[in-house]
Amino acid sequence: MPAEGSTRFDPERIIAVFDAHAVECVIVGGFGAQAHGAHRQTIDIDVVPRSTDDNLGRLAAALRELGARLRVGGMADEAARQLPVTVDAATLRGFGSSTWMTDAGPVDVLGDLPVAGGRRTYEELLPRAVPRRVHGVVIRLAALDDIVASKEHANRDKDREALPELRRLQQRQSQLEE
Repeated sequence: MPAEGSTRFDPERIIAVFDAHAVECVIVGGFGAQAHGAHRQTIDIDVVPRSTDDNLGRLAAALRELGARLRVGGMADEAARQLPVTVDAATLRGFGSSTWMTDAGPVDVLGDLPVAGGRRTYEELLPRAVPRRVHGVVIRLAALDDIVASKEHANRDKDREALPELRRLQQRQSQLEE
């Protein structure tokens, strides 16, 4: 349940707006894990976008349509709305990775996916990505192995708590592929 005054998480709207703007991205993180069948709840969408100027421009347009403002730890959303940030391709490229609050909930834009031994770019994630229909839209979902690798690397409490279920999903997926 969102805190009083916060935005309700509406992944269906975020996905629909990204689709309407033809944003090329791979969905990672907790929402990606859910799309693979995990039951652990999440309250944001993490994406690794294709880093071309055209695509970052489409992503910026989608974020603007969603009313995006920077999400800054310790800063109230109303104060963040006052920050003089232009949501455009140059800003997204300059930030590399950034966290946004939108009228449909949080969106994290990652320049790449950190994993043990390095970082995976959109171009590296895409060949392993899985097309999946979510909320009526076909998305590019990071391979479960990539999501697990990123959670192992992050090693936060919430990631360690999510890993047993994700490893069971990996095992089930491997058995189905045999």
